[in-house]
Amino acid sequence: MPTHVPAETTGDERGALLAFLEAQRGGIRRALLGLSDEAAARRPSASELSLSGLLKHVAETELNWLDMAQQRPRSIQRDESTWHLSFRLEEGETVAGMLAFYDRVARETEEFIRAVPSLDDTFPLPAAPWFPPQARQSMRWLVLHLIEETARHAGHADIVRESLDGRTAFALVDEERALREKEGQQGADAAGQ
Repeated sequence: MPTHVPAETTGDERGALLAFLEAQRGGIRRALLGLSDEAAARRPSASELSLSGLLKHVAETELNWLDMAQQRPRSIQRDESTWHLSFRLEEGETVAGMLAFYDRVARETEEFIRAVPSLDDTFPLPAAPWFPPQARQSMRWLVLHLIEETARHAGHADIVRESLDGRTAFALVDEERALREKEGQQGADAAGQ
């Protein structure tokens, strides 16, 4: 646990769930700190996973669940023949572009979850062999599932990053903090001029 999730305002279940989801997203983002697109695409273990591929996968997966919850057509079409493409950047895709995409998806998730009348509201799951027939899930379940999915892959990202260059999640938290402090100081210096 390299970061601490701040306590929610008493009774703010949505805020608590969204804070824990954002903390896990932070683990994915931090794993990419300071890496080139080429380094982020490396697969340093027997696994097919790379950091850029994990980033793309969690962003697409979160968007797919948002599409289902809002009962709209899938934004990104994947089937058995293209599933592997959700785990690697394709021609023209970059880590910076994928981070921006992930940030947009994260904002949409937050806005959607804050706007639903109740976390007990449900949405239908599509017909699929892995879902029970006529299944529905609550908005609460949706956020919990996104936390689970993102946390699983944030753990993968920790291992991949450490395998690439020895940097651990704790070291990356310190690096991120130092970068934020530096950016804050530069902003303060610019405002004072």
